[in-house]
Amino acid sequence: MFEKIKDVMSAEQVRAELPMSKQMCDKKELAVDSVRDILSGKDKRKLFIVGPCSADNEDAVCDYARRLSRVAEKVKDKIFVLVRVYTNKPRTRGEGYKGMFHTPDPHNKATDIQAGILALRHMHIRVIEESGLFAADEMLYPDNLDYIDDVLGYIAVGARSSEDQMHRLVASGIDVPVGVKNPMNGSLSVLLNSIYAAQISNEFKYRDAQVKTSGNKFAHAVMRGAVDVYGNNISNYHYEDIMRLREMYNAQELANPAVVIDCNHSNSGKRPLEQPRIVGEVLSNAHLSSDFNGFVKGFMIESYICDGNQSPSEGVYGKSITDACIGWEMTEELLLRAADRIVT
Repeated sequence: MFEKIKDVMSAEQVRAELPMSKQMCDKKELAVDSVRDILSGKDKRKLFIVGPCSADNEDAVCDYARRLSRVAEKVKDKIFVLVRVYTNKPRTRGEGYKGMFHTPDPHNKATDIQAGILALRHMHIRVIEESGLFAADEMLYPDNLDYIDDVLGYIAVGARSSEDQMHRLVASGIDVPVGVKNPMNGSLSVLLNSIYAAQISNEFKYRDAQVKTSGNKFAHAVMRGAVDVYGNNISNYHYEDIMRLREMYNAQELANPAVVIDCNHSNSGKRPLEQPRIVGEVLSNAHLSSDFNGFVKGFMIESYICDGNQSPSEGVYGKSITDACIGWEMTEELLLRAADRIVT
């Protein structure tokens, strides 16, 4: 049984209240073009999607984005940076902090969807205005995509969602690149089926209409590790894993073969300090094989101002309240070292 709590503004109303300027729209197109060029191989730089596990505090996220933009400028010849601003948080057991979309103020823990939508859109726009960087966010709820898709430079489909039919169909109509994570069990065949479905045209019911999509030729793989039947983490960023995925990709003749390595989650065994080492191993393999280097297009890094994580009640500025992250000093060093090692 459902109990209606209150009405929520439409996406059209929210966009009218918090609009994107023409200047920001033009800059977004340039950023998205850069991501497309990297994924297609036209641009030999690597894509780095870097930022907090979940964006819970607007001031801290904007502070982080400003710091990141300064480093992005230093490494721009080798790396193109998007800031991770994830405003929805999937919960394995359905409870706990679900992100700004549900809970704009994690300290009082009250669910307020309307306030959350306005807060997250305001934060995304402020990130763009203050840092010049565009963000990646996760499409956890396809029905809610219209509230922010115009401000995003990249959209991710998470491991728990990549097998879901609606996520696949909606991804085929998104006009920015979509990274599809391998499912929790690590199945590469399921992953490639999801990418195929996102790359082709689909016709289905979306919101209040029958729609037809054009297909998203820049839907691509994100390797995030897997979890076995006993709950053990299994990494999948090693040379053999990536070359096997490349072989399967080519067999299906998918457009723009590409993989992004998620350096945290099961790939790090939920040990965030392993992320610089993982980037280093992948870049070392890129020196050994031009096929490997051409297929690996970038990395996802979970990073915030402070190392580690905390409960919302602790209130440490710039410290994750969900998964643990690496702090700012380690992040800056990671990006600068990676830029020195990238093969172009």
